[in-house]
Amino acid sequence: MVIIIGNQKGGAGKSTLTLMLANYLTQAKKCAVTVIDMDYQQSIAQKFEKAKLLENAEPYEVIAANLENYPDMLEILKASGDQVVLIDLPGKLDDDGLIPVFKSADLVICPFAYDEFSFDSTILFSVVLRKINPDVTISYIPNRIKANVKYDTQVEVDEQLSKFGNISSAIPDRIDFQRTNTVQTPLSVLPVIIRVFDKIYKDHLINNL
Repeated sequence: MVIIIGNQKGGAGKSTLTLMLANYLTQAKKCAVTVIDMDYQQSIAQKFEKAKLLENAEPYEVIAANLENYPDMLEILKASGDQVVLIDLPGKLDDDGLIPVFKSADLVICPFAYDEFSFDSTILFSVVLRKINPDVTISYIPNRIKANVKYDTQVEVDEQLSKFGNISSAIPDRIDFQRTNTVQTPLSVLPVIIRVFDKIYKDHLINNL
């Protein structure tokens, strides 16, 4: 199963969300997972290499890759048996190399925030994705949401995004998320992410694994 985590908007928390989902699937659900880091900063791949230097056990493989490598890589991954492939996408839409990535996706997880710029980027990402892969399931995750802020655009944003996919409960903005690595997710953030991931697993993964 191929799951892409993407949005055109930078800073939406794609890489951290990818890490937490990989940790959840391997540790809580005992899934075989491969992470493909296509983000320009390669932050997941860097954390993976750092964990290896510290001689930590590797619960899953992380591959640093670019869009050009993807078609051949996908054939190899498919041949390796049942597993979940998580792809942390680059934050752009102006590369034709995204087309085979979008076409291969079984599920798209799209983190976003309730500000105007994030909304515009999320809608554009969704429109392009739907044109390339009309039948793909999209799960939107309100991410890094500040608890003490009232978002005037929330009702409108939820209404528009619900035309493309489903919207999960929100994940609050927590400094603890920055301590997530390829070995573990901080225990302090588990209560706020498990309910989101449990629903995604139940609704979209359990019958496909």
